Amino acid sequence: MKNPTASILVIGDEILSGRTRESNMHFLAIELSKVGIDLKEVRIVRDYKPAIISAVRTLSASFDFVFTSGGIGPTHDDITSECMAEAFNLPIDINEDARNKLEDYYRGLGKKLNSARLRMARIPKGAKLIKNSVSVAPGFSIENVHVMAGVPKVFQAMVSSILKSLKSGTPTLSKTLKLFLAEGEIAALLEKLSSEYPKLSVGSYPFVKSGKFGVNIVVRGDNSKLIDQFINNLEAKIEELNGSN
Repeated sequence: MKNPTASILVIGDEILSGRTRESNMHFLAIELSKVGIDLKEVRIVRDYKPAIISAVRTLSASFDFVFTSGGIGPTHDDITSECMAEAFNLPIDINEDARNKLEDYYRGLGKKLNSARLRMARIPKGAKLIKNSVSVAPGFSIENVHVMAGVPKVFQAMVSSILKSLKSGTPTLSKTLKLFLAEGEIAALLEKLSSEYPKLSVGSYPFVKSGKFGVNIVVRGDNSKLIDQFINNLEAKIEELNGSN
């Protein structure tokens, strides 16, 4: 049985301008691998309604799960909630449960729930709230789309909350073999051996360290014995190759 598939939609001008370094995709990819959900696509769009709406509709129709990051805060450029409502043709209004959580939170800080903060309680009708253990302001889920904050610490808390409720598959395992060989020296060997293991994903990632060329061979799959077998066979064939030179 195949693993569920997923995509992430990263929203924000600050990402595209380079002002903010994107880290949520990296965190999500690792967490999805642990539970057997295969991340298949990543998109980054600016704070522009037509682009957000188009992207979420396309991704929702293409993958089992869509995770979004960014644009659900208290400022004028936080338009993700409105875009999600429009994408699914839903009305949007203050969610009373979200309002109550925010009121309690800010009361505890000795602050008022002003109109800007109240924006974070605007949720499309029928959406389910995603718990935020960091700052209370919730994310939400509509159909197969899970809408979360862009602040990494908050995003991570929301991911931890939502993953528990999603259908998962077989966790992805990986093993890395570090070689101080130029990638071109083993390319043909790696291609041939990879074709003999169709159930594994094999990646080749070159590097330079202290003036020496090297390559990391990353083998991924759901069978640890098969991964070890591939690594052992690769090492043996490289020894044969070196012995013949």
